[in-house]
Amino acid sequence: MPTPPQQPAMPGHPEFQTAFGQAREIGGWLTEAQARALWDEARQVPDGGLIVEIGSHQGRSTVVLAAAAPQAKVVAVDPFVGGAMFGGLATREKFLANLVRAELVERVDLRQAKSTELRPSWTEPISFLYIDGKHDYWTLSDDLRWTEFLPEGARVCIHDAYSSIGVTLGLLRHVLPSRRLRYLDRTGSLARFEIAAAAAPVSAADRLRILAELPWWLRNVGIKVLLRLRLYPLARLAGHHDRADPY
Repeated sequence: MPTPPQQPAMPGHPEFQTAFGQAREIGGWLTEAQARALWDEARQVPDGGLIVEIGSHQGRSTVVLAAAAPQAKVVAVDPFVGGAMFGGLATREKFLANLVRAELVERVDLRQAKSTELRPSWTEPISFLYIDGKHDYWTLSDDLRWTEFLPEGARVCIHDAYSSIGVTLGLLRHVLPSRRLRYLDRTGSLARFEIAAAAAPVSAADRLRILAELPWWLRNVGIKVLLRLRLYPLARLAGHHDRADPY
């Protein structure tokens, strides 16, 4: 089964390069190619549209989305929980400071809440959805329910798809059998999906593209195991030359 091609890297765009120059200085795990994929999707949002970002951390992706779409509003959803990996309120302060530094604070509406607790009371239509929240199966499964607020043809991007066990299991359980959410491609672990039209539901070929990513997912899980065991030379043999997890 052939592996679907990744989204090709796009040539430089002056406005994007400026925005990513700001984002590059912010802590996070979004690559330049992935940031360009988000940028291109945000640019397609119509005037007055709404971008929802689930999981903002220090604002690396938020800056890209807000800079790309001055015609839209960005809602950033993050609970800023405590812990060594997330940083709690200290991360929130860094997030706000990074928006101020990028002169984008007026374009972003921060909702400090868990996405799973905010969603049941949500009513606004969404033009573009970016999911990069908690990577366990249950949270990702609930975050996929945010797609109910998107119209036909709208796009969804999910970070750490085919890289995180929880995210991938959620995709296999909920997206693989779906007749509404069509897999398009990925840039590294950033996967793009589209809300399928009722007249053209998800096909068997669309589902096969998801299954074709499983070998890449298993490779990434194996690399994570090697990194946890500090077997870095073996990880390099698998093509991973970083001590951070593949993303």
